[in-house]
Amino acid sequence: MSRKLEIDFDVADKITYLNLKDWRAYLKKELKQHKKGVWMHPEDVVMNMKYIDALDLIIKAYEPQY
Repeated sequence: MSRKLEIDFDVADKITYLNLKDWRAYLKKELKQHKKGVWMHPEDVVMNMKYIDALDLIIKAYEPQY
């Protein structure tokens, strides 16, 4: 009989929340470097801005819990 690994919903939400915040911070860092002259593909610039906006909405859904 194999045991299934399970984690508490609160732990899973916290992990998700932290990963989303980390991803948003990375995207913002890339855009900041781009504004300072580091080359970035134009499509990536646009997509990073869209991802940041979307992440802001999703992260907001997790924030009240923490």
